[in-house]
Amino acid sequence: MIVLVDAPNVRRSLWPNLSPDRLVELLARWAETEGVEAIAVFDGPAPKPVVGVEVVGTGSESADDWITRKAAELSEPYALVTSDRELRERAGGNAERIIGGGAFARELAALG
Repeated sequence: MIVLVDAPNVRRSLWPNLSPDRLVELLARWAETEGVEAIAVFDGPAPKPVVGVEVVGTGSESADDWITRKAAELSEPYALVTSDRELRERAGGNAERIIGGGAFARELAALG
């Protein structure tokens, strides 16, 4: 299963905020444990890639727009990780599962 992660939303769900690099590192561990393909989508530039996670920097496009476009292209099952209600409406219609950013961030933090 593909897991589309609204990285800015997830990393800002904890205080102190997760750094982009730390988020990707924890996400790689989680994806390996869960046996899923994780895609972390960042507004603008992305942090360095880590084995086990596709890291996307959207450039001038917003992460929300990129995720919405990608979700529309997918024919296989996917999960969406975000607490953004608008993004849930735009990209979550065909998602097999929607996971809140805060709950997901806490789950990742528990790994490290």
